[in-house]
Amino acid sequence: MPITDDLNRMEGKLRVSMEHHAEQLILVGANHRSSTMQLRDRLFINEARLPAFYDRLKSAGLHQAVILSTIDVTEVIAIAPNDDEGADEIVRLLTAHAGISRTEIENQTYNLTGSEAIKHVFAVASALDSLIIGDQQVLGRLRAGHRVASHAGMSGPGLDDLIGAAQAAAERIGRETEIFRRPVSIAAAAVQVARDLHGDLSRCSGLLIGAGEMGEMLASGMVSAGLDNLVVTHPSASRADQLSQQFNCHAGDMNDMAKLLIQADIVVTSMNKRHYSLDAADIKGGTIARRRKPVFLIDTGVPGDIDPAVEKIEDAFFYTLDDLERVTREGRASREAEAEKAWAIVAAEAGKFSLPASIGSAPPETALSDDNKEILRKDALKEAGGDAEKATKLLLDRLMKLREKDR
Repeated sequence: MPITDDLNRMEGKLRVSMEHHAEQLILVGANHRSSTMQLRDRLFINEARLPAFYDRLKSAGLHQAVILSTIDVTEVIAIAPNDDEGADEIVRLLTAHAGISRTEIENQTYNLTGSEAIKHVFAVASALDSLIIGDQQVLGRLRAGHRVASHAGMSGPGLDDLIGAAQAAAERIGRETEIFRRPVSIAAAAVQVARDLHGDLSRCSGLLIGAGEMGEMLASGMVSAGLDNLVVTHPSASRADQLSQQFNCHAGDMNDMAKLLIQADIVVTSMNKRHYSLDAADIKGGTIARRRKPVFLIDTGVPGDIDPAVEKIEDAFFYTLDDLERVTREGRASREAEAEKAWAIVAAEAGKFSLPASIGSAPPETALSDDNKEILRKDALKEAGGDAEKATKLLLDRLMKLREKDR
């Protein structure tokens, strides 16, 4: 057999090997549909621990990966030379991280590749695969995982393009549907009503009366939504001071309630006493002094803190937790109705996306003249001491390096 035929046969063998190991997109994850809350708690990787997990992925031979981890989902999106081996390494690392059996992990996780993985990432970024449809916090966590991956040197052209395209799809869904615009939590519902009534919350003043958990949560939601001026008050002066430090705001005196009500555009009560903390006369006096400027009253007390008679007062907009829950139910129904439109956008955008040409395909042929092939063969035989099997391995290794160089 001619010398070049021997080397050509080796090149053919190498080509098959390289095609088998072509890089592919893989995704291993556990979400609210596939797994229990207990498992998801164990799998959760907070942002501070992401760099160490990226280091483990790199040590396992995965050089491009992005991790999404929330209380409802943990997913590892990666580019791997072999989908089975790559997924196996990810499962191994997740098992070690969670400290539970591999069988338990495998029974409650999913493994997607190629176009299925692409569509899934687009759906996750668009909050269509979330426990709460339209929950934009998921996209924020995906961006955070990508940012940490970039800092760790674990993101490259393939995943950069994928995350960017998924984000663009989510933005298109935001423009063309209402899926992100209706509240699905009590806090979000309170913020929406406040904005509908007052507009920009940065120009509003808020008053928190009491220190119940729900009241604090709603006040915190208002501050996060832009409320710039908050006053907290409590029958205990020391507790009022603690709340003011917690919210970085002013503490008010309960004895100055009439004055505080005049200044407040949004009032959240959380006293939980057996009698009303505010009656109709208190609120009416405040609205008159405010010259009919509307006030948004939220009663989170159980039993109620505000006399329901305030509903009859013009310019006083009174909501209980039941009212806010009704707003959230309407929001959930609206989002589910918009989901069909959003899924159509995901399918269209994911269908247009493809990974860079260098990902998911074998590298091009390496052009070698017959003379160069003969030189490679002789060098390999000489280095192998005449051992044909060892020489073959050396030739394959060198051809592999040449192909990597040509990529």
